[in-house]
Amino acid sequence: MVIKSSAELGHLVRDFRTRRGLTQARLAADVGVSRKWLIDLEAGKRTADLSLVLRTLNVLGVELDAKGRTSNPIGNSGVDLNALIAQSRGSKP
Repeated sequence: MVIKSSAELGHLVRDFRTRRGLTQARLAADVGVSRKWLIDLEAGKRTADLSLVLRTLNVLGVELDAKGRTSNPIGNSGVDLNALIAQSRGSKP
């Protein structure tokens, strides 16, 4: 899953929490944060402390896998010349 916004991260946390049958109060206690902080995180608040977010994900058993983009970060308007050349030759890039 690719997370592109704080709202998407909040949905991910809520989804994993509910799948594990945890209440907000229980998860907040396990992470060591207030229930209000967890409510804000699940609502997509953009100023959540990164170390607490990482601790929350750890408690939920969620792993982060960072990898570089394979597409043009500006958009899909770019042209992959290597792929076009390979395609014209009938081979893979």
